[in-house]
Amino acid sequence: MPLGRSSGTPDIGLISTSYVERQNLTFRMQVWRLTRLTNAFSKKLCNIKSALALPFVHYNFVRVYSTLKVAPAVVAGLERHTWNLSQ
Repeated sequence: MPLGRSSGTPDIGLISTSYVERQNLTFRMQVWRLTRLTNAFSKKLCNIKSALALPFVHYNFVRVYSTLKVAPAVVAGLERHTWNLSQ
């Protein structure tokens, strides 16, 4: 299934913004380009997209969370298995 083409019928009782807020906080803390008062900003949109792509993929496809036991992309049904960086 191509990324960005996923749809379904989510359980309305499980919808929460806390997951997105947690991801945003994690990115702000890990990606120095997103912090204020720094000279590590990107002048081109292409550069900031590239700088954010790797942490985003790692957060969603590679990192195994103790509560989920797999990566979030596997739980969401976007992937069948957790990605491995050594491949």
